[in-house]
Amino acid sequence: MRDPLASAPPLVLTSEMPGADPDSLARISEAEERFERVRRQTGLIVAPLVGLGLWLLPIASLNPQGHALVAILGLVVVLWLTEAIPMAATALLGPTLAVVLGVASARDMYRAFSDPIIFLFIGSFMLVEAMMKHGLNRRLAFFILGSRAVGESPFRLYAAFGIIVTVLSMWVSNAATTAMMLPIGIAIATEIARRDSLRLGRTIPFTQLPVATGLMLLTAFGASVGGLATPIGTPPNLIGIGMIESTLGTRISFFEWMRFGLPVSIGLCAFLVFNFYRRCPLSPVSLQGGSQWLQQEEGRLGPWTSAQRNVLIVFLLAVLLWILPGILTLVVGKDNRWVLALNERLPESAVAMLAASALFAWPTRWRDGEFTLGWRDAVKIDWGTIFLFAGGMALGEQMFKTGVAHWIGDGLVHVFPVKTTLGFTVLFTAVAILVSEATSNTASATMIVPVAIAVCQSAGVDPLQPAIASCLGASMGFLLPVSTGPNAIVYGSGCVPLPQMVRHGAFLDVAGFLLIVAVVTFLGKP
Repeated sequence: MRDPLASAPPLVLTSEMPGADPDSLARISEAEERFERVRRQTGLIVAPLVGLGLWLLPIASLNPQGHALVAILGLVVVLWLTEAIPMAATALLGPTLAVVLGVASARDMYRAFSDPIIFLFIGSFMLVEAMMKHGLNRRLAFFILGSRAVGESPFRLYAAFGIIVTVLSMWVSNAATTAMMLPIGIAIATEIARRDSLRLGRTIPFTQLPVATGLMLLTAFGASVGGLATPIGTPPNLIGIGMIESTLGTRISFFEWMRFGLPVSIGLCAFLVFNFYRRCPLSPVSLQGGSQWLQQEEGRLGPWTSAQRNVLIVFLLAVLLWILPGILTLVVGKDNRWVLALNERLPESAVAMLAASALFAWPTRWRDGEFTLGWRDAVKIDWGTIFLFAGGMALGEQMFKTGVAHWIGDGLVHVFPVKTTLGFTVLFTAVAILVSEATSNTASATMIVPVAIAVCQSAGVDPLQPAIASCLGASMGFLLPVSTGPNAIVYGSGCVPLPQMVRHGAFLDVAGFLLIVAVVTFLGKP
């Protein structure tokens, strides 16, 4: 069967279509290039000035280490926002400056670079590299694009992708979900770019497609909002539940938590789908003839190769081991010895590394000494993204050890004096979201939830609702690649310009804030 795209006439652009005027595209590109150049140059000047200004600013309530860390954070945040130097380099610079200025020892500052989540990243990235090397991601993309549920509807494509990511993240860690869905999203964007290139008669890199940005951000953001739904979806949930039980004596069961978390997840998933459908448009013509195209492309792929089977088996086993503790928790409870053993012996990071190791050891051609994954393939992973997140984790940990995080929280309470349950719910939800932008969600929950409980008790207000709301808010950091692991992973795809992440992340932060406050206030106590 002939390729319908190859024989189709070039697509006629109209004034009503985005990008109709090629000259306007060039002008926009030049304008964006100038903006990026000015932004970086400005960052090189402003970042040192901000850091020096904060260093010289008297802050009596902080110890010298905390004062120095505030100055470093000011410099680092400006460098991250402006990308004056590569973000990974900034992530290395921040902890190094902390050592030089006496904030903490080198051992303490660089410990985050060996954190288990870093090895989750490494193993997951290698698994993704194997999927892309052997074309397994293309087969998965064909399955999704060719399904009747999606058809030729851009909206249903976004909806199906968003629902899959959100549901997976309810049971699998946010980072692991992102690692699973990233190659599928890239494959979909790649095939859409190929089809559009054939129609237009010129090569269109998939990284430049709005749908590529939309799918990548939908992957990262959907993974984070999906984790809100269940206690096991993300560590901040369990941290908050544990602190509430230990300080207030109130036990929140699995399904009591879902009473709050699930509506928030569903609401934010719907928001994400509609947002990216509108703001990262995909023309229906790009999906026309999808079934015929799928048949031809599947024929071109030929039979399954041994390498593809190897990668698929390893991938499915990794997913099973990532999901299994959550399933067993539902069936037998979190205190069951098998659940405890799995969590201790096979944490997500160990599963990822076992999967990567299996790919190195599983041959595709035994006689030729060829294996599913080689070291030359492995070194292609985005090490910059790994350094980026590790550096952010290191700075976030020191925010708590030096008292900077508590200083920020106490300052906000004094600036915004409140005396009601609703007022504290609003305040600590906002504080948790803001803090989570600069540090890990886990660290944000560790700090904000006890502060919320203590402040509410001092004011004679029931702290339960503000504590739950602040715990949910701690998983809302969406502005920067360092805000969450999923953000860092998709940023490394090359499909997500930083301004786009900031713009869409800000909208999601506002939507999450409003929805969390509304749900927690309306539903009341568990």
